[in-house]
Amino acid sequence: MRQRPDVKFFLLTKRPERVADHLPYNWGDGWENVMFNVTCENQRRADERIPILLDLPFKHKGIMCAPFIGPVSIKEYLPSGQIEQVLCDGENYGGARPCHYEWVKTLREECEASGVTFVFCGTGRRFVKDGKTYHLEGSLQTEQARKSGLTYIGAPIDFKLTDEWGYPIPEENLYKPHYGKRCQTCGMQPICNGCSECGKCQ
Repeated sequence: MRQRPDVKFFLLTKRPERVADHLPYNWGDGWENVMFNVTCENQRRADERIPILLDLPFKHKGIMCAPFIGPVSIKEYLPSGQIEQVLCDGENYGGARPCHYEWVKTLREECEASGVTFVFCGTGRRFVKDGKTYHLEGSLQTEQARKSGLTYIGAPIDFKLTDEWGYPIPEENLYKPHYGKRCQTCGMQPICNGCSECGKCQ
């Protein structure tokens, strides 16, 4: 990561308490190209992990509510100004537990009130809305999340990417993601690096 200050890295953990003792010697208060996230699948985990996240030396911090298996409120943590994005996705495995529309909507409203980007990535296999359970497979999960309109794009994240000599990279030279036809219906698009034209999702 230090050797590629021109590339953004997304790190995710469910054990943030282990991180502080394993940072590089030259970490300082964090590197501009690293976004560090903790999973918060329910309120108990959110209240355990977010305070640790806020105490860690990272320039960019986020939360991933996935698998989203219980209501989560983060409004007490958002005023810190440290949380720059919140991602949300249901459970996709065999025996998946349900994700409820009301949970997603409430979390989105909290993020919008603080100007924090909220991305509803997917519904999971079992999505509950208006008392009805929907069983969704494959790409339908991200498509329905996109159609819900619950994603909210808040304040932009300024990663301050540089070249190998530490000089800022001009806007016109930064990587610009390309999105194919399938991408237009995918809930992951707002946080995706774009289509590589591999053909797997066409």
